[in-house]
Amino acid sequence: MSSRKQPKQVLEEYFVRKLHRKVPPIFTDHRKIGPRDISRHSKWPRALRMHGSVFPKLILPTTCICCWSAITVVLSERVHPIEIHPIVITVLGLVVALALNLRSSTAYERYMEGRRMWSSLSAVSLNLSRVIWIHAEERPHGEGNMDLMGKITCLNMISAFAVALKHKLRFEPHVEYDDLQDLIGHLETFAKSAGRPEYPETRMRSCKRIGELLRIPMFRSNPRKELKRATCPLGNLPLEILTYISSYVHEIMDNGTFLLGIAQTHAQNNLETLHHILAQSERVLNTPLPLAYSIAISQITWIYVLSLPFQLVHLMDWLTVPVTTFSAYIILGFHAIGNEIENPFGPEVNDLPLELYCTNIASDIAIISSKAKPKPHEFVKHPQNKPLYPTSSAGSASWFASDESTIREALRARAATCKGAVWKRQCSVVSAPCDREKWSFHSRAASSTSTAWDEEAGDPGMPEIAGTKTKDL
Repeated sequence: MSSRKQPKQVLEEYFVRKLHRKVPPIFTDHRKIGPRDISRHSKWPRALRMHGSVFPKLILPTTCICCWSAITVVLSERVHPIEIHPIVITVLGLVVALALNLRSSTAYERYMEGRRMWSSLSAVSLNLSRVIWIHAEERPHGEGNMDLMGKITCLNMISAFAVALKHKLRFEPHVEYDDLQDLIGHLETFAKSAGRPEYPETRMRSCKRIGELLRIPMFRSNPRKELKRATCPLGNLPLEILTYISSYVHEIMDNGTFLLGIAQTHAQNNLETLHHILAQSERVLNTPLPLAYSIAISQITWIYVLSLPFQLVHLMDWLTVPVTTFSAYIILGFHAIGNEIENPFGPEVNDLPLELYCTNIASDIAIISSKAKPKPHEFVKHPQNKPLYPTSSAGSASWFASDESTIREALRARAATCKGAVWKRQCSVVSAPCDREKWSFHSRAASSTSTAWDEEAGDPGMPEIAGTKTKDL
C-alpha cells in the first residue's frame, strides 16, 4: 500500500518547479541549478560553498590564464627577458576598476528593481484578493453559490497572473506548464491556441553536456528559442489574464454585489498597478546595459588579465603563475556576477527565486479565501478578547459592563503606562536577566495603574516576573 503525500508536500511539488521541462535529472536537480531556495540552511562557511558560486563558470577561463602565465614565464626565461614598467598595472587597474564598478552597479540596480516589482506584485495581488473576497457580496439562495465560485475563480486568476508573468519573463510563452495549466486552462488565450511547448531533447551529446556544465557561452542555449519557433501568435498571457479579472470586476459591479464605492476604486487601482508592474518588468527584461558598454567592459577586463603576467614576470618569476591566476579569478568573478544578475528573472542560481514568490502569493490568497467574511460582533464579544491589553487582562465582558467614561479613562492610563507594562510582560517570558534599571520607573507606574483597573474589572492583574515581586521593582 503506497503512502499518501502530505498536503504541504503536494503544494510544494505543484508550485515549486524549477524549469517546468522534461530534461535530464542532472539539469533539474534544485541543488545544482535554478534560483536557490532561501528556506534551506547550509552550515558550510560561505567561502567553501559551491551552490551559488561563479566558480564553475571560471574553471575554464582561469585554467587558460594559468597556462598563459606559465607560457609567459617560460618565454621570459628561455627566449627573451620580458620587462614592463609596473606603472602599467596601476593605469590599467584603475580603468578595470571603473569598468567593473559600472558593470556591478548597473546589474545590482536592475536586480533590486526586479525585487521591488515582485514585492509590489505580492502586496497588490493580496490587496485585490482581500477587497474582492470581503466586499463582493454573496446573494442568497442559488445565486450565492455562483457568487462564491466566481470569487474563487477570480482569486485563482490573480494567482495565475504572477505565475504567467514569471513564465513570460523567462521566455516561456505557452500555457501547458505544471504550475499554470490547471489555473487558466479554461480561459481562451493566444498562448493556449499556440499549442504545446517544445521540450528539449532528453539525450545530449557529451560535448554539449560538458559545455553546459562549465557554462561555456558557445554551448549555451538561446533563451528566446521558444519565441522564435512559434508559428502562431503567442499573445501576452499576463495581459489577457488581467482582461478576464477586469471583466469579472465589471460583472460584480453591474449585478449589485460589489457596491461599496471605495472598494471599487481600490479594485480598479490595483488592476492598474498590476498592469504597471507588467510593463515595468518587461522594461527591465528588454533594456540591458547597452551592448557597446558590455563589449568594452569585457575587452578591457580581458586585456588587463592577459597583460598581467607580462608586468609581473620580471618581479616574481614563477610566482607570476599563481598570482595571475588568483587575480584573474577575482576580476573575472566580479565580471561574471554582473553578467548573471543583469537579468534578475532568469533561471540562474543567483537570480530572483520567482517560484518562491509565486508560491507565497498563492499560499496567502488561499489563506484569505479559507474563511468566510468575519463578523465583527463575533470577535469583538469573544471571551478571550482583552481590549485594554497590556495594562489589563480583563475580558471584553467585564468592559462591556463598564460605562464609557471608565473605558476612556482606562485608555488614557494605558497610553501613559503601556510601555512599562509591555516591558514587564516581555521580560517575564525570557530566561536572561533584564535591565531593570532601564524600566523600573515605568514598571512601577504600570503596576499601580493596571492593578487598579484589573480590580475594578474583576481581573487578577498582570503576571509578575518569575521570582520577583512587583513592589521590589
